Amino acid sequence: MKPQHVLSLADLSAEAIKGIIRRAIELKAMRQRGEIYEPLRNKTLAMIFDKSSTRTRVSFEAGMTQFGGNSIFLSPRDTQLGRGEPLEDTARVLSRMVDLIVIRTDKHESVETFAAHSGVPVINALTDKYHPCQLLADMQTYQEHRGDIRGKTAAWIGDGNNVCHSWMNAARALDFHLNIAFPEGYGPEPELAQACQDHITLLHEPRQAATGADIIVTDTWASMGQENEKRARERAFAGYTVDKALMERARPEAVFMHCLPAYRGLEVAADVIDGPQSVVWDEAENRLHAQKALMELLLVSAH
Repeated sequence: MKPQHVLSLADLSAEAIKGIIRRAIELKAMRQRGEIYEPLRNKTLAMIFDKSSTRTRVSFEAGMTQFGGNSIFLSPRDTQLGRGEPLEDTARVLSRMVDLIVIRTDKHESVETFAAHSGVPVINALTDKYHPCQLLADMQTYQEHRGDIRGKTAAWIGDGNNVCHSWMNAARALDFHLNIAFPEGYGPEPELAQACQDHITLLHEPRQAATGADIIVTDTWASMGQENEKRARERAFAGYTVDKALMERARPEAVFMHCLPAYRGLEVAADVIDGPQSVVWDEAENRLHAQKALMELLLVSAH
């Protein structure tokens, strides 16, 4: 039987996503009560990270420890992948030794190739195209603060990047609307926009996108690997800072989200990210709980 991989939110049904969110909230409450729950005792997670990470690495490692399992962190310096071993060969070998593999890399195709040759589930922990784990945490956070997201409006302000793509998939799966405001030339992938067209509106005016929104969300203007474009991007994104004036165009009960790391004074003003509408710290913590729920689904519920 082929393992279930989660390379984008499209690999999960709407019901599965809702189930992960419900379970993440339960697992969070169990941890807060100090309950010991170790369904992954003697299970091993391998983490292949080509890109630096704070939240993703710590949340997966801590989650595996809390579940009674073990994790092995592998950077390119530590493996034969760094010396050119084919992805297919690494996947075949590693998946005979561990129970779950998490990959954070540049090209989405690399994760697809790896998964095609893996005998155990593979989770995408960020590629240039998608960041599904971030969206599970984001959806959990909204549910905790405001309830069901169905029928709501979110406004994405900024780069049509991997996180934006995952927000698009979430809108389609969970039936909410996403306004995407971006400068010319920085929009999301046209193919994905076409697939999500009933749930998104593409705009170039941040104020228009934010008007009446229930959630305002943004991300850094220059993602990892785009540092050499930083100056050009700062010029292109002038006017796309989420500040108090922009937040005031949203609904009074709107929340502000950011996947972090954040650069105050660029994509978001300090008084917004540190202000009363910001839920970014819960959002960051929820990476732990949402990913635990996902690992439990793949390794416990699947059997």
